Amino acid sequence: MSEWAAKRFWTETRVVEAEAGWTVHLDGRGVRTPLKAPLIVPTRAMAEALAAEWDAQEDKIDPISMPVTRSANAALDKVAVQRAEVEALLADYAENDMLCYRAEGPDGLVRRQAEAWDPYLAWGAEALGVALVPTAGIMPVAQPQASLARARGALAAFTDFELTAVHDLVSLSGSLVLGLAVARGHTTAEAAWPISRLDELWQQELWGADAEAESQAALKKAAFLHAERFLSLSVHNS
Repeated sequence: MSEWAAKRFWTETRVVEAEAGWTVHLDGRGVRTPLKAPLIVPTRAMAEALAAEWDAQEDKIDPISMPVTRSANAALDKVAVQRAEVEALLADYAENDMLCYRAEGPDGLVRRQAEAWDPYLAWGAEALGVALVPTAGIMPVAQPQASLARARGALAAFTDFELTAVHDLVSLSGSLVLGLAVARGHTTAEAAWPISRLDELWQQELWGADAEAESQAALKKAAFLHAERFLSLSVHNS
């Protein structure tokens, strides 16, 4: 059975407890991922969110309107089977963290970056032991090996479903530290998003907004906020 058929094929959507978690049944049949793995998720809250997405489908199924389902599929079909590669990909962000690369001018931008980004680097050093070195300009700066090792350790502590959310928090912000700050509850996705776009917002203040760029930014922000929600749904006390 292919749950990603073009048209709705079921009447009843129901949350069901499974041996290793929770799942959704459509007319009594369990939902599967695109790679045909049983779509079993870690919490009832996530299963209820999945069920709501499936139940909201009308005549035609629109995967774009099902972000929790898409993230759960990614956790099972991609992250779970490529765990080491995903961790390595995210750990690389610590070596080139967006928060570390500062403008050489003008003074207003330099000051704004320091005011916005320094507190997050300080949090990363204190809370995670990931002390990163900022630099002016775009030339790469070598980061302490001990900090990089602690970054890898922080990523290893997440479950596959949590890491799926962390992947989006980090990749969309361009910062391992900022992504982990949201994941650890130090800040919210809503507060972190403008921090990640500080340079773009500075340019916008100078030259005005570009409609196409703003449209793309809105889509990325929605995905960033969704990642925070998916992380919350992944936690067993959610």
